[in-house]
Amino acid sequence: MTEIASPNQAAGKRPGPIVMVTAGGENPWIMINALAGRFSDVTVIEEQPESKGLFLRRRARKLGWPMALGQLATMIASRFGKRFTRSRAEEIFATYKVSGKLDSSIPIKSVASINDADAIKQIRALKPGVIFLISCRLLKAETLAAIPCPVLNFHAGINPTYRGLMGGYWALVNDDAENFGATVHLVDAGVDTGGVLYQSRQRPSQSDTMHTYPLLQTAASTDIAIAAVTDALDGKLRPVDVAGPSRQWFHPPIWAWVWNGLTRRIW
Repeated sequence: MTEIASPNQAAGKRPGPIVMVTAGGENPWIMINALAGRFSDVTVIEEQPESKGLFLRRRARKLGWPMALGQLATMIASRFGKRFTRSRAEEIFATYKVSGKLDSSIPIKSVASINDADAIKQIRALKPGVIFLISCRLLKAETLAAIPCPVLNFHAGINPTYRGLMGGYWALVNDDAENFGATVHLVDAGVDTGGVLYQSRQRPSQSDTMHTYPLLQTAASTDIAIAAVTDALDGKLRPVDVAGPSRQWFHPPIWAWVWNGLTRRIW
């Protein structure tokens, strides 16, 4: 699969306005800080994280209760392992010269959900030239239809082969390390099915785990996010055709995660 190169970044800040939507977290702050460092008018709309109960019920409807509970167990176990990956996380921050702490000068507006009427009202009032999503709820079709500008998304995976969750992890599990990477794409009504704009690829280290894979993918991909936002503001968005199978992935259930970790050192 051919790498999609990003254009050269222009020096200095340029005008927005840009609205970034997220449920918060260290990885999104990396991207938000990077865009705010390049563009002069960035506002964050931060939605409340989805409850674990709602997540579990929705996942059970789609995959069944055994799989949903197995995936939840993996999420809980990997969260406890976060403390053991801190040194690797700091190494990633230093390597890519990024910060996971939000710049306090960036304005933040809080909403319950990006799909609420209040969120749409706030977005319209800001009159953005582009909306950039990172780690937030899936936009409903009616929400997307109500937004009068391009909507982009950062996905920690190579589309269309690794749509959904844990794209880097699944690339390694599938012996497909050359497709460990990230995608910036247009948003449509599907799950990471919108037109691909830019992609980047990374090579994880032996010390990376499910916790640091997305951190690495995000920190190494700020340039393609800046490129895509620049294209959107200039009215020059050009989706590209990317070959490959299309599949949506989820968290691995606890039994698969432990097995891959013990037998293949893929945590």
